[in-house]
Amino acid sequence: MNEIEIREIKIPFQQWETDGILYTPKKEGKFPVMVFSHGYNGFKMDFDETAKYLAERGVASLCYTFCGGSTRDVSGMPTTDMTIFSEVENLKAVLAYVKELPQTDTNNMFTFGGSQGGLVTALTCDERSEEIRGMMLLFPAFCIPDNWTERYADKADIPDELEFWGMKLGRGFFESFHGYDVFSKVGKYKNNVLIMHGDKDPIVEMGYSERMVDSYEHVRLEVFEGEGHGFSPEGNRVMTEMVYEFINNNRCK
Repeated sequence: MNEIEIREIKIPFQQWETDGILYTPKKEGKFPVMVFSHGYNGFKMDFDETAKYLAERGVASLCYTFCGGSTRDVSGMPTTDMTIFSEVENLKAVLAYVKELPQTDTNNMFTFGGSQGGLVTALTCDERSEEIRGMMLLFPAFCIPDNWTERYADKADIPDELEFWGMKLGRGFFESFHGYDVFSKVGKYKNNVLIMHGDKDPIVEMGYSERMVDSYEHVRLEVFEGEGHGFSPEGNRVMTEMVYEFINNNRCK
């Protein structure tokens, strides 16, 4: 096992700074890098244990908080200004930053997105097959546009602000994907994709991940029996091992 170095970083994004943590093996050289994107109202620490596990085994990781994407975000961007597409642009800025790090093996950059971060990751990576070696999605919330379009079928009914699951959203969040057909937008990513989904997920129906299998050329769906939207400690352990195995199997050696 490698000793690891963990340091706080700031990544420029528009007029704000993205708050992140970089996990690297404590030795000289270049490493594969995983970029972790959290879900709705998540936080940079959400995948801390997985990032440490990877760094101990020679894979660097960057975990960050979306600007405006969390009540724990410190960038100053209001959560009411956040949209799925602002998060796509935020992830693009993070990937550009990672690509320039001296420790990064640019032939082996990987992405991982959970829930809303999974949707954001899929949209971001669609045109980045040459840059992103492999993509992993954890119960990706491809249901978001459908759910909110169903709730506000008429755009006139969309509120200017809405508090949802402890975070305040603005009108732009809902308007930006009103009537948006996710499955007509994704699927251009050409490298390997691993989707992990619990069969007891009450938030994102398994059917969305099953439909995604038909969207990509090279994709594997791993169903976690008995797991919901947020895995148990045992489910997270298995997930972490799968992530490491996926990187090893797909890295350019």
